[in-house]
Amino acid sequence: MHIVEFGGQGPGILLLHGLMGRATTWWPVAKWLTTYGRVVGLDARGHGRSPHRGGGWRTEDFVDDAAEVLADLGPSVVVGHSMGGLHAWCLAATHPDLVRAVVVEDIAPDQRGKTVDPWKAYFESWPVPFRSLAHVREFFGDLGDWFTECVEERADGYHLIADLDDLYEIANEWGRRDYWPFVEKVRCPMLAIEAEHSAMPPGQMADLPQRAGGEVCHLVVDGAGHVVHHDQPAVYRGAVEAFLSGVLGR
Repeated sequence: MHIVEFGGQGPGILLLHGLMGRATTWWPVAKWLTTYGRVVGLDARGHGRSPHRGGGWRTEDFVDDAAEVLADLGPSVVVGHSMGGLHAWCLAATHPDLVRAVVVEDIAPDQRGKTVDPWKAYFESWPVPFRSLAHVREFFGDLGDWFTECVEERADGYHLIADLDDLYEIANEWGRRDYWPFVEKVRCPMLAIEAEHSAMPPGQMADLPQRAGGEVCHLVVDGAGHVVHHDQPAVYRGAVEAFLSGVLGR
């Protein structure tokens, strides 16, 4: 595993990134989260500097990795974006003694029937290798700064660190499985943050307060796309800080 220590002292806060990302994409959030505890990020399998490459994984493998981190960090708040939010649900359901609360950002529990096929043409259109980090920022526009964390320099230019075949395999599993049974086993407090312009199946995050076993606050963030903490950072921060103040008694 590859773990990033962002600093801070006190209760653990584990950050789980989304598909294509890595732990360091959380840096703008981690800066203010260190006020609330010791903040740690994990590079998921197939991402960032994780030593795990080549696929063949199931959601449970990612969850086991996160549980191993928490076995050292202690009972923690788990903050997950997209894929990381899915893993946060499953972690809270299967290791309730390790998870104090979860923050889940823009992910639906049931995406059965979806495949990555519609994405492939877009990914294959990327002008890889990118000539410079400025080229990465220009190509990805508003998310350019986020994507600069997800590329690495090689002899011929900049490439996505993750292997696309690994990412396709990870995401295709979500199209075959129903994760509501995990959600229904979550007993800890949950903050569910949904993007107004989400690509997730509609209505599912709104159902979380009725389906999850613990207390759930559901928030739709106006004007935000899938990466809410990037698109509406002030709204995201306010919601998370209010939630943490209640959970951690600050």
